[in-house]
Amino acid sequence: MRIVARKTLTEYYRTHPDAEQQLEAWFYEAKHANWKTPAAIKQRYANASILSDNRVVFNIKGNDYRLVVKIHYITGIIYIRFFGTHAEYDKIDAEKI
Repeated sequence: MRIVARKTLTEYYRTHPDAEQQLEAWFYEAKHANWKTPAAIKQRYANASILSDNRVVFNIKGNDYRLVVKIHYITGIIYIRFFGTHAEYDKIDAEKI
């Protein structure tokens, strides 16, 4: 998979270094994945939330953080839309960002 907006992740973990290892692990795994459907993601990430408009919410670092992505399954592109704490996530509309 090709991941767009990695800078969002690196900027965040510069200020929240406790998230760096988990984000880098997710990035590496997603980059080498071949997800064609939401079901394929759920096979690997059972706690991921599948939203409308091809958005997926991943729990990072024991659910301390949330990562929202939009996936274009046909082309294999993942767009990073949001990363933040659980409290920050509660303030956004993950289906519209």
